[in-house]
Amino acid sequence: MTTRYAVGLEYDGTQYAGWQRQPFFASTIQEQVERALGQVAAHAVETTCAGRTDAGVHATAQIIHFDADAVRSDFAWLAGGNRYLPADIRLQWIQAVPADFHARYSARERHYRYLIRHHAQPSALWAHRCHWHKKALDAVAMHTAAQALIGEHDFSAFRAAECQAKSPWRYIRCIDVRERGGWLAVDISGNAFLHHMVRNIVGTLLAVGDGRRSTAWPGEVLASRDRRAAGITAPAQGLYLNGITYPPAYALPAFPPAWIPDAFQ
Repeated sequence: MTTRYAVGLEYDGTQYAGWQRQPFFASTIQEQVERALGQVAAHAVETTCAGRTDAGVHATAQIIHFDADAVRSDFAWLAGGNRYLPADIRLQWIQAVPADFHARYSARERHYRYLIRHHAQPSALWAHRCHWHKKALDAVAMHTAAQALIGEHDFSAFRAAECQAKSPWRYIRCIDVRERGGWLAVDISGNAFLHHMVRNIVGTLLAVGDGRRSTAWPGEVLASRDRRAAGITAPAQGLYLNGITYPPAYALPAFPPAWIPDAFQ
């Protein structure tokens, strides 16, 4: 009998070429997770994730699903899986789910946080886990500018050239920009995101925050539908996938708190 499982996953993406398995020699999160779960199952395991993350991007709340014929307790899956995983990838919980659960297609909303340290000097401890912006940033101006992006729009101006999505239309429910003690967080929630969309939005907001552009500019960029009109692609190391929303009927467990400076809550 085959059982479908949902798994909550946390990882530091610094050393990996992103989530997705690659045809060439490169270490990926998916490759590591499938190898570990396969060891526990004693058969090959294929996983599907809620949101594919790029090279260097982190996750505090990635969710995946896989099917297994093996009968194992939740404890055995977690303890065994983590035993075979490197220290920068960790399973947080596992739960049997109905066969119609799909990590990607059942998701209603995805939540990302982009973490920025704006200080005269960079952080040693957070060198690979945030973006250092030397210039002071105006979080209020960035938040104001971001509100033009709320709603359903054609986000062609914020998609990567290599994006394979069939449609550039996406819905963003909210963007919040907040600052505490030299740390700045950009929190974005939406139904789905184009390739590099969050990082391109952040790169555009950074130009507003340090005074190079006006608060009206991101709205003008959106209307242009031209990637060349937008700001830089913000570096990968500041981005975290930090939440996925599913229908309550699946009753998925909560993740333990992950400290990505959470004084913003």
